Amino acid sequence: MHELEQLDVDTLIADIAARLKKRIQDQDLSNPALVGIRTGGVWLAQRLQKKLKLPGPIGELNIAFYRDDFSRIGMHPTVEPSALPFDVNDRHLLLVDDILYTGRTIRAAMNEIFDYGRPRSISLVVLIDRGGRELPIDANVYGARTTLPPGLHVKLLGPDPLRLEIGATKS
Repeated sequence: MHELEQLDVDTLIADIAARLKKRIQDQDLSNPALVGIRTGGVWLAQRLQKKLKLPGPIGELNIAFYRDDFSRIGMHPTVEPSALPFDVNDRHLLLVDDILYTGRTIRAAMNEIFDYGRPRSISLVVLIDRGGRELPIDANVYGARTTLPPGLHVKLLGPDPLRLEIGATKS
């Protein structure tokens, strides 16, 4: 069993919420909005909203069409559209995802966000930062950092309960 599988996701979320609350106060991020990347990022955003008592709806991004490897990974049979039920213009956004790896998912999410408008700022919040970046993207707040050997990936399973699973990368 990998060390990540032994981590308690609820404890990580509580730690993230505490650091995020401090970031919101220290950076004076007035009226922030949570935006989760489907699916794990949405699950985390929902829990963070409850812990932080942030008002308003959560935005949900499905970045499938924005990925630069779309032609290689293909289309998933159940692609639901994104939903940003608030104006992103001049708003502080808290972009939430489960696993940060190459940075390509985050780049795609930011491209989609900018199609909706121009936020004042975007803070990246992730449960697990697993290294291996291909793009210059870093999390502002994260639950845990680790490095996985080649051939392994980490996945958040849920929605209730949330838990981490390590598995072999599909070829």
